[in-house]
Amino acid sequence: MNSLAHAPVAGLLARQYADAHDALQRAQASTPFMVGFPPVEAQRVTWDNWMRPPFNKWGFRHLGRLRPSISVPCGDATQALSEALQDLDAFTFASECGLSVRLDEHLLASHADGFIVLKSGQVVYERYFNGHTANDRHIMFSVTKSLIGTLAEQLIHEGTLDPERLAGDYVPEFAGGAYFDATVRQLLDMAVGISYTEQYDDPASESSQFGYACGFMPAPAEFAQYASLYQFLPSLRKCGEHGGLFHYVTATTEALAWVMERACGQACHERLAPIWAALGCQRDGYFMADPWGRGVAGAGFSSTLRDMARFGLLLANRGQHQGQTLLSAEVIEAIAAGADPAIYAQDEEFAQWMPGASYRSQWYVFNDHSCAIVAGGIHGQYLFVDFEADVVIAKQSSLPEAVGIFDVDNVRALRALAAHLRD
Repeated sequence: MNSLAHAPVAGLLARQYADAHDALQRAQASTPFMVGFPPVEAQRVTWDNWMRPPFNKWGFRHLGRLRPSISVPCGDATQALSEALQDLDAFTFASECGLSVRLDEHLLASHADGFIVLKSGQVVYERYFNGHTANDRHIMFSVTKSLIGTLAEQLIHEGTLDPERLAGDYVPEFAGGAYFDATVRQLLDMAVGISYTEQYDDPASESSQFGYACGFMPAPAEFAQYASLYQFLPSLRKCGEHGGLFHYVTATTEALAWVMERACGQACHERLAPIWAALGCQRDGYFMADPWGRGVAGAGFSSTLRDMARFGLLLANRGQHQGQTLLSAEVIEAIAAGADPAIYAQDEEFAQWMPGASYRSQWYVFNDHSCAIVAGGIHGQYLFVDFEADVVIAKQSSLPEAVGIFDVDNVRALRALAAHLRD
């Protein structure tokens, strides 16, 4: 997550919120996409444009129609979430731009597609925008990382995965590359010394190479060199030493997932499946598949908003669901314990996005004023669990930019809302 210079951000944010205030006063017609046989070009969403505005407003909700996918089946019957609805539209928080911003204005301005808040296991607030509905599945991008990190911690708890062993012990194919001599714990905590930049708008960056290899976007001819993540990951090179650092790299989650596959003999979607089914989710979740049929573990999971909240509620309940232990309580505690905030703070861009956090097991962890964990993804996807407040919040969005001016306010809103519901 990159941030922009503060002064330009403040002015632009203020204007965006003013526009959102005006928009709430008038009916907003959503742009139709994929209507007709075939749809007209201006409304046609394709593999090439699904991540770009305005096409992402449809593409994020229908990735399974555009790319191969791997299902994570729901159970035989949906288990309803109880409701105790509150009118939180007028709840306000302090924006980075200095304004006191209403929640409904923030959601509209930040291109929210869906937003749900649970307090003590009950839905207290739920809103949908841009044609998104409660039954639509939406890509969660890097929130996927946190699902994988949770599954990895469960494997560690079961004794199947050793956090101190080297990744190369599990995946010899890493020989000569960045991951070979990194420990599993260093993969989990993004502490790998690697030559890699997360520059989403640079077609030559390593993150763009990742996007081509996993199938997020067609590869330009000059970059069409890796047919799968299995080919791409060993190509990455070491830069410096591992450990004692925070370097956010989506490919590192993919390396972790490969290690997990080798350790337990199952793909990540197979590890998630029994949990998903037991939660009473309303729809199958799904991972986007790379060209070799491998699930994209770093950014490829899609689900309904409510099902994402169900997973968050499982964490809030320390792995318990209706008398069943779906995750060990020790797994949740290991994640929530966090890591060293001073290491995280060395990355100024991330520290501005989530000040006071640390990074542990593919989660951002707050242990300052409360105990809370956050999963965040590009274009405005979030899963937030505040253990002390007993609050779970999920957000699905279609922001025009992968990273941008609303990143800081998204986190401010989540934390302020949890504090309000705790009091």
